[in-house]
Amino acid sequence: MADPKYFKKVKVSGVAAMKMMNHAVSGVEKGMKSAGGKPVEVMGLMLGRPHTEMHDTLIVADVFPLPVEGAETRVLADDQEVLNYMIDLGESLEKTRAERFMGWYHSHPFDVDVHSHCFMSGTDVATQLQWQRSEDRNGNPWLAIVVDPLRSLAKGRPELGAFRVYPPDYTAPSNETPDGRILTDDKSRVERWGSCWNRYHTLEISFFLSSLSSNVLSIISKNVLWMNSLTSTPILEPENRDRLAERIFSVTEKLRTDIPIGVGGHTVHSRMLGFLGGSVGASGDMNIVNTGRMEGSVLEKCSRNSSELSVEQCQGCAAQLAKYLLFCAEK
Repeated sequence: MADPKYFKKVKVSGVAAMKMMNHAVSGVEKGMKSAGGKPVEVMGLMLGRPHTEMHDTLIVADVFPLPVEGAETRVLADDQEVLNYMIDLGESLEKTRAERFMGWYHSHPFDVDVHSHCFMSGTDVATQLQWQRSEDRNGNPWLAIVVDPLRSLAKGRPELGAFRVYPPDYTAPSNETPDGRILTDDKSRVERWGSCWNRYHTLEISFFLSSLSSNVLSIISKNVLWMNSLTSTPILEPENRDRLAERIFSVTEKLRTDIPIGVGGHTVHSRMLGFLGGSVGASGDMNIVNTGRMEGSVLEKCSRNSSELSVEQCQGCAAQLAKYLLFCAEK
């Protein structure tokens, strides 16, 4: 395939998206209940095919979880038991499904941050490249999807990223990030896309439903799902409630590392001074050389994190107040 960015879009079925999210969230719950108390990464295989009319588009019809768990940025499926499971699953699906395995997915259950954790680590890139070399030559373009379960729970929407890696002999345009943007700040690139930010690219994700699924969902929405907005409270869900304290603590820890510096009778944190682009003179005067905001600074990141937390809590409290006024307040 001459163009390393030939595939640009991915269509994911509603069933596949739901199964990926449920699997990723189950890894979070299992890890939180373990002795370490940390979410674990999970992995699975995707079933699908290239689009017959839109040749730059891949279709993910279904997914199948694998008995694989990992930590940090490593999820490997090299255990013999897992390999045997994959072989048996493939042989079974060949008899019942027209599609075939066309990719893999795994989760990045890291703490909710300003950016999504949908990126490819060095291990992910190596794994994806190995699969692409094996499958692409057989007319089966291989796809990778990364799920961010904690951000999905916090935002109330699926956080997915679809990726394919470049061939080893391909050199990406200078400073181009996986989403096609030009970003010159290396720290910002690594923070968002990982250390291998120039070795892969993203594909646009959209979702679809079959006509039968669409009709069923329409009936359920009309008769049942409208109640969810009245009967559920996202900010009180166990996952969100348990993670809220950790998210607040994470922000305060970043701010706590600032070192106070006395400047002209006032106290200014060292990182605040760096954020403003200034310095302290011999007389104790503060010299500001650049008042522009520095992208990726600690203060800016903490500010955005705090804003997101505040908005989530305000929206949840407003919803609770509306329910109280609607159902509980005396007329």
